[in-house]
Amino acid sequence: MSYPYPTGGAPYPQQGGGYPPQAGGYPQPGGYPQAPAPAGYPPQGGYPPAAGGYPPAAGGGYPPPAGAGGYPPAPAPAPGYPPAPGVGYPPQQPSYPPAPQPGYPPQQPGYGAPPQAGMPMPSDYGSMHGGGLPYGAQPNMGFAGAAMAATAFRPPPVQPAPVIGGPGMPQPQAAYAGAASIPAQAPPAQAPPQQRPAPVAAPVVAKSSTPTQQMANMSLSAGAIVRGTGTVKPKANFNGQKEAEILRKAMKGMGCDETAVISIMTTCSAVQRRQIALDFKTMYGKDLEKNLKGELKGKLETIVLNLLYLPAEFDAHMLRKAMKGLGTDEATLVEVLCTRTNDEVQAIKVAYKKEFSRDLEKDVISETSGHFKRLLVSMLQGSRSQDQRVDVEKAKADAKALVTAGEARWGTDESAFNAVLASRSYPQLRAIFNEYSKLVKYTMEQSIKREMSGDLEKGMLTIVQCVRNTPAYFAEKLYKSMKGLGTDDDTLMRVIISRVEIDMVEIKQEFQRAYNQSLGRFIKGDTSGDYKKILLALIGGE
Repeated sequence: MSYPYPTGGAPYPQQGGGYPPQAGGYPQPGGYPQAPAPAGYPPQGGYPPAAGGYPPAAGGGYPPPAGAGGYPPAPAPAPGYPPAPGVGYPPQQPSYPPAPQPGYPPQQPGYGAPPQAGMPMPSDYGSMHGGGLPYGAQPNMGFAGAAMAATAFRPPPVQPAPVIGGPGMPQPQAAYAGAASIPAQAPPAQAPPQQRPAPVAAPVVAKSSTPTQQMANMSLSAGAIVRGTGTVKPKANFNGQKEAEILRKAMKGMGCDETAVISIMTTCSAVQRRQIALDFKTMYGKDLEKNLKGELKGKLETIVLNLLYLPAEFDAHMLRKAMKGLGTDEATLVEVLCTRTNDEVQAIKVAYKKEFSRDLEKDVISETSGHFKRLLVSMLQGSRSQDQRVDVEKAKADAKALVTAGEARWGTDESAFNAVLASRSYPQLRAIFNEYSKLVKYTMEQSIKREMSGDLEKGMLTIVQCVRNTPAYFAEKLYKSMKGLGTDDDTLMRVIISRVEIDMVEIKQEFQRAYNQSLGRFIKGDTSGDYKKILLALIGGE
């Protein structure tokens, strides 16, 4: 193989001063390059090239003597730049990273790894080879020599540190982990990489130190029963000892100041009333409940003593009263057990055990029977789903199952209704009711009335009504307790005491909407005396 002269003459090997140069040329005897070993570097056909290599000198050794014309030579019909692979200097590499090759320099464990023992550094090159090629360009080296000095032994470029917040630096491929770090060609000069700006954090919106009234009175507790707004709230700047002193003065001497008692009982929360009872006993060594029993009478006494209980304790007492003695008040069992949240049911069971040393579930089982008993036992587990998401496909499947269990067959599979009504979350039940109405011409309430009867019907209807609108359910209970001749005082007191701190505001609104009369006016027209006063004070007036 031969290479054309830059000026178009005879092949390069015929020149007398070709490369490698004769004695006296470059490099000096003992210098670089030594005769390569069969597997050394550069590989066969590489650099220095065989006779006829590139670049040619204008008539002498390499580097050319001064005045020889230098490099580059005059234009010639040689291949352009960059030369074809394998031709010219520096040799072109097929890609980066280069394929692993034996020879010099020795292989390194990976890109950027520290040099291994025995590996010559560029600064040691001269001492190893008798002078060799320095880093800097020397006089009379010509362009090729200067280019080699500037680039041939340049150490690998230092990778820039990754930008904080930006993507990490690319890591070498596993196949390249043991490849030599041999720069094939000095990369073209590039502008320094632009630093990626640090990500700007979204502005933090300061949270209000006090939540809105709406959020303060809303709870997404078990079963997703949304809490409303109570008419009795914790008293600001509460002082239990001061309140206990007022009660002591109200009951001291002849008679009792019922107005003072009513004021304290209706302006403090249940927890605060419990604290007052504790402070009263601490300060005076007397039990507040017993003192009130001796001073009050009638319905006022009953409601005041019930206000001394915590909510779970009050419900426990109502349930015990419903099952104690001959007969059972199933309506109270339904009202309490079918309307409370999971957490409230669990608290009621604990309070029942503490107050009466009895197991509530066992008492319910002994006092009820049939499918009604199964429904109440299901409610006593307090395990209704609390998932707020609605699964439409599951709602469709449940609605279809309910149709199959009721309207689509002779007789009714009560267990299918029990399973759905007792376990699904309130949002999911609303979706089920909606899908059910698409399959049959009845609403869920209408189907329950058609398929069920007795206490089971009442229990399931209570669940459905609370799922749709809990305040409306209790508004109806209050209306029926006062409608017609006489008053169901037990229901009236039970509903008011249990809801004044939860959703009495919404109950009053539903009462007004349904019956076109305020709850306060209804109570005023159906009760009297101090009993009327305390009821009106609890619901926030007329």
